[in-house]
Amino acid sequence: MGLQKAMGALFAVLLAALLTAPAAQAATPSPSPSPEQFQNSISGFLRDDARAPIPGVKITATGNGFEGSATSGANGAWEIGVPVQGTYEVKLDTSTLPNGIKLAEGQENPRKVTFSQTSNLSVIFAFGKGIVVTQQDFGQNLLNRLVAGLSFGLLLALAAVGLSLIFGTTGLTNFAHGEMVTLGAVLVFTFNAMNLPFWLAIVLALLGGGLFGYVQDAGLWRPLRRRGTSLVPMMIVSIGLALAIRYVIQFFFGGATQQLPYAQSSEIQIGPVSISPNNLWSLVISAVVIALIGIVLLKTRLGKATRAVADNPALAAASGIDVDSVIRIVWIVGGMLAALGGILWAYYRPGVTFDMGSQILLLIFAGVTLGGLGTVFGALIGSIVVGIFVELTTVFGLAADLKYVGALFIMIVVLLFRPQGILGRRERVG
Repeated sequence: MGLQKAMGALFAVLLAALLTAPAAQAATPSPSPSPEQFQNSISGFLRDDARAPIPGVKITATGNGFEGSATSGANGAWEIGVPVQGTYEVKLDTSTLPNGIKLAEGQENPRKVTFSQTSNLSVIFAFGKGIVVTQQDFGQNLLNRLVAGLSFGLLLALAAVGLSLIFGTTGLTNFAHGEMVTLGAVLVFTFNAMNLPFWLAIVLALLGGGLFGYVQDAGLWRPLRRRGTSLVPMMIVSIGLALAIRYVIQFFFGGATQQLPYAQSSEIQIGPVSISPNNLWSLVISAVVIALIGIVLLKTRLGKATRAVADNPALAAASGIDVDSVIRIVWIVGGMLAALGGILWAYYRPGVTFDMGSQILLLIFAGVTLGGLGTVFGALIGSIVVGIFVELTTVFGLAADLKYVGALFIMIVVLLFRPQGILGRRERVG
């Protein structure tokens, strides 16, 4: 009863936060936009033949009624914020190049670039011996995309592990899991708009995600399980629940894209890798959290009980395990992992929207299915494969609009030859 009262109190706080957030935002006048506040940006690194950075070079972007410029820093990085996505003309001012450094022969300057399903557009200028530098740039881009793919894959794994735990213990394919991802980012934005400290907003958002999982199970899925509802009707209920939650969030949050604090940051250089601080933090946080989940599942009584329920609920109950309590904890943990995944996804995109969870729901399912249904470590491996494949497709010429299609295609190919997934067991399929 104490847990239920605490959950009820937290639910009331979260509901009040969602109801008051629009008013709080409306009371604060929006400052006039500056390039640093734009949601979209064009950026790059300038390096000479020896891969040394080229500082102090001016680059200008013009298009869609906007003109902005930037100067490369000490590490060769530059970034121009732009108000809207579209086509821009990017020009490097050759008069600002250091003595002895010239653009490679055949290097187009100025050039036209176009955004495509990304808020940051990278532009590379080659210097010196053209073809040699171009090959180096390809290798550099490949390495950067590998690291970005690993970061994206671990981000997907946070949500996929929660989904896999829920499927493993209940057999439910929960299509509302995407909205659990969205809720994490929306709650951080809401609490931040209420002028709460940023760290507290994140903590409350994670607790809110766990509470949402608890409420779902206690108010909907547990009663349906007790009535003996089969899995197909429950899956259909989850689809309806997903649509209902999505548009309730849109009603209170709105349809515009909002940014979390510190969403815009220039890339940094770590050895041969260029990565944004947000992606680096996402990679580290995801890896640490997933490692902790793995330790809990393998080394603790709760983890062993969870695996027992996933393998055989009836036998686990006969062995004295409280199956309902385990399932409830799984829902809470799954909700918190989804919320954390949503926060990191809001920084990876970057931006918070009412449908951001549904945009990657199929990729989450792809990671779970590819790794093996109901296997947590399979979900981890499958998500990493999906994340890396999504990022690498753009390196090899696949249009950015089709990169998610490529990830789903590789899942289909793998399942044709191994239907149970990478780490799945044959007896679980069917």
